[in-house]
Amino acid sequence: MLLTIDVGNTHTVLGLFDGEDIVEHWRISTDARRTADELAVLLQGLMGMHPLLGDELGDGIEGIAICSTVPSVLHELREVTRRYYGDVPAVLVEPGVKTGVPILMDNPKEVGADRIINALAAVELYGGPCVVVDFGTATTFDAVSVRGEYVGGVIAPGIEISVDALGVRGAQLRKIELARPRSVIGKNTVEAMQSGILYGFAGQVDGVVGRMAAELADDPDDVTVIATGGLAPMVLGESAVIDEHEPWLTLIGLRLVYERNVSRT
Repeated sequence: MLLTIDVGNTHTVLGLFDGEDIVEHWRISTDARRTADELAVLLQGLMGMHPLLGDELGDGIEGIAICSTVPSVLHELREVTRRYYGDVPAVLVEPGVKTGVPILMDNPKEVGADRIINALAAVELYGGPCVVVDFGTATTFDAVSVRGEYVGGVIAPGIEISVDALGVRGAQLRKIELARPRSVIGKNTVEAMQSGILYGFAGQVDGVVGRMAAELADDPDDVTVIATGGLAPMVLGESAVIDEHEPWLTLIGLRLVYERNVSRT
């Protein structure tokens, strides 16, 4: 089986692939203070519960693919693969790793590995042109051409960041549960904030994607819009432009990158 690990600023998502099928997944908090040994214990605890894997760390794992937006965590995961999975082929997405995605940016090294991985998976699943909207710590919008090129994107504050900022900077406001309010017009402060977050972000997605699609294709209707990320389900029902929802887009991209970089003998 292939173990895929997507390290984000807030959460780390792990997926277990049997061929092309994801058979198990986990979501844990990202903690830059965790050492390689602590990460190894955590992995053993999670995967030890799966019936298709053995009791010992590494049993049943035939390959590992990792991408990370947190350099310190990537360093520790590199140590995990060396010390605890020494005989298992591992691909860590970084400069020099083959993705097959041309990056048409002023400085390609600035683009987060997860965004390139998402572009790869989006083209593989849905073709181009497309826009990937990833609802994470930041809300990112990534544009992919009809030829599968990463042509640029947009970065906006994420939903949770916005909620936290309201709670900190508003004298009479506080942190709230991210939930759908009874109506757009809030009848109390909590519902008013929930409405502002939900419908505000849905409007942001529709506005930004509409402008990107107009630049990306002669006919904006030809652009497929794919949503991913842990907070995507909150906005799906309110956005008019999202065509597809793929919660495991980054993990699928990691599987594809692994296959492109590890020769099958």
